[in-house]
Amino acid sequence: MLIQRPSWLPSYIPELQGLRGLAVLSVVVYHCHPRLIGTRVYYASLWGWAGVNLFFVLSGFLITSILLEVRNQPHYFRNFYGRRALRIWPVYVLVLTLCYLNAPWFIGPSVQDAIKTAPWWAYVLFMQNLFHLALPPVIGPTWSLAIEEQYYFLWAPLVRFLRKPWMLATLLFCALIIAPLFRRSHFAWITPTHTLTHIDGIAMGSLLALGLYTLPISRRTFAILGLAAMPIGFGLAATLAGGTAFLDSVLTIGFAGAVLASIASTGARNPLNAVLRRGPLAFYGRISYGLYMIHIMVFVYFGWFDARMDRYAIAGNLAVVAFRLAVSTLFATALWYGFEARILKLKRYF
Repeated sequence: MLIQRPSWLPSYIPELQGLRGLAVLSVVVYHCHPRLIGTRVYYASLWGWAGVNLFFVLSGFLITSILLEVRNQPHYFRNFYGRRALRIWPVYVLVLTLCYLNAPWFIGPSVQDAIKTAPWWAYVLFMQNLFHLALPPVIGPTWSLAIEEQYYFLWAPLVRFLRKPWMLATLLFCALIIAPLFRRSHFAWITPTHTLTHIDGIAMGSLLALGLYTLPISRRTFAILGLAAMPIGFGLAATLAGGTAFLDSVLTIGFAGAVLASIASTGARNPLNAVLRRGPLAFYGRISYGLYMIHIMVFVYFGWFDARMDRYAIAGNLAVVAFRLAVSTLFATALWYGFEARILKLKRYF
């Protein structure tokens, strides 16, 4: 079976930038949910954690698409891991450095105590999600990065050397099956952020890429499949799967449907695609990595504003949420234009 990008699929899909923006905003609002108690959006904010699942699906699709396109090219591993390092490591190292150098503020009473609480070697090796560590809130979001890095460390060679698409598909289906089983297990070594319990999101995104690159299905059919998957996945999440080990699984189906529908309808002239392609969501998609990494640090650093607003009840809480979003956006924007975008220019060497 031939593996190639469909002729109708452009190399850049701007709608996915909007979905990424939606995902990061969901996570930021989720981390503000205690401040939204008593408001109409409180219960919706409790679902913001699912933005990470959407991130996983998007990441799985985008990276697997890249791997499938370049798997026969020379310097496959050097180029892939070099580009991934440029994308992930600079901001990651910057955040860790700021946290440890300001340990009394962000982590613990001293740098030495911080190293014991958040051991540096686990973060260097992207293994912090595999052990029962008390992750400090400011670097808590790094657990999802660890999952992605572990996945791609193994997935890149599999895509390179398993030449038959059905072999890759079999592995991905196995990942979709084992994730909820591990979530149901009570093994002492399984952590809440363990890779085996969250692998279904990335696997589903990878499966989307594999299907698009191998199945002789029309663009219209892919769009219909995506539109059908959304109500099924989200409907089950709100009903039968709620509170069960299968909640993440059905959310993954819903998010995969949203991603597939966006891919198949890219460029369409309708309000929804326009919202995803340009405007605030697309902007937040561009700065999403930096915003995801620093927003809790910003919350902690400006905690004095929270304390001053406590006396104003719900109005004060809403002011805190607005302030957090505004300042986090400001810092993430500066991080993107002054740091990330400049480093990413080095990708041309890979």
